[in-house]
Amino acid sequence: MRRMGIEALYRKPRLSKPHPGHTVYPYLLRGLEITEANHVWAADICYIPMAKVFCYLVAIMDWASRKVLSWRLSNTLDTSFCIDALEEALSLYGIPHVFNTDQGSQFTSDDFTDRLKEQGIKISMDGRGRWMDNVFIERLWRSVKYEDVYLKAYSSISEVRKGLTLWFDRYNLRRRHQGLDNRTPDEVYWSTLPTKKEAM
Repeated sequence: MRRMGIEALYRKPRLSKPHPGHTVYPYLLRGLEITEANHVWAADICYIPMAKVFCYLVAIMDWASRKVLSWRLSNTLDTSFCIDALEEALSLYGIPHVFNTDQGSQFTSDDFTDRLKEQGIKISMDGRGRWMDNVFIERLWRSVKYEDVYLKAYSSISEVRKGLTLWFDRYNLRRRHQGLDNRTPDEVYWSTLPTKKEAM
């Protein structure tokens, strides 16, 4: 079934549920040419099934290079683990021009969007039900699940954390992408990162 892409039909956790009181921002990436690192970052949340329960994974990705800049696990869908991932990405890699997410309540919360605004980052959000607006990170979820999570059948968050640490290291440093001219995300990120002089 895995090889053929067949899966059982069942109700999955709805992770992109908007909060009625939160501001939703327009999608800014349509027609935008994205060829340099730190031009656009994207974030999303997926659920990770374990033996008896599941946990949640958030990742922040550089759009041009597909490099995963940071990620966090949580057993709840609060906003704090998303902010932790954002803070780590900002501290390690600088400031993107645009940050794209879905309309989930974690990303539309004032705590999250205020942090982006403080840094002068433009906020972009996918249209409702339009997974194609954030296609690269959706492909990442498929790879994470089919190449690691489904094969390992983790029983605890600590096991998931250890396994995904190895997987993301391999993904960034050694996995070559056909869409990146057979280069790794890490190679593309550092080779397309504008210098300070170019950015001015």
